[in-house]
Amino acid sequence: MTMELSGRAAHRAEITARAQADMAAMGVDAAFIDRLVDTFYGNIQQHAELGPVFEGRLAGRWPEHMVKMKAFWSSVAFKTGAYGGKPVQAHQGVDGMAEHLFLQWLQLFSDTLAEIGATEEARGWFLASAERIAKSLVLSLFYNPAFDDPRMRSAP
Repeated sequence: MTMELSGRAAHRAEITARAQADMAAMGVDAAFIDRLVDTFYGNIQQHAELGPVFEGRLAGRWPEHMVKMKAFWSSVAFKTGAYGGKPVQAHQGVDGMAEHLFLQWLQLFSDTLAEIGATEEARGWFLASAERIAKSLVLSLFYNPAFDDPRMRSAP
């Protein structure tokens, strides 16, 4: 059992080290994550549609949210496993949350990556990650399998 745990810890350390090296090659470090999150959520707050939704959920709690999002993106980028939140539950029941807002969120994320001068490689990696996250949230929050049932579709 001890050997198995040691092996897992070594494997985990190897994954984290490889992720850190990959991110460094793209110009991504902890300061990049801080700049990305700070700039992105500053842009969110100014956004006509996204701003009110986020403000409605986070009013008075922005500093805690920023810490959480920095931990989240660091965990995603560096594969540290440090983020232990529950994103689906956090997004359920948010006033004003709508499926179409995720496309705006992704566009703003892309614009932010350009704004902060992310390398092409970093931009591609973070956008692909953000797209997977958005797709997962949209499916979790808005998908109803009954809509795939041909009997539930209206006739033309």
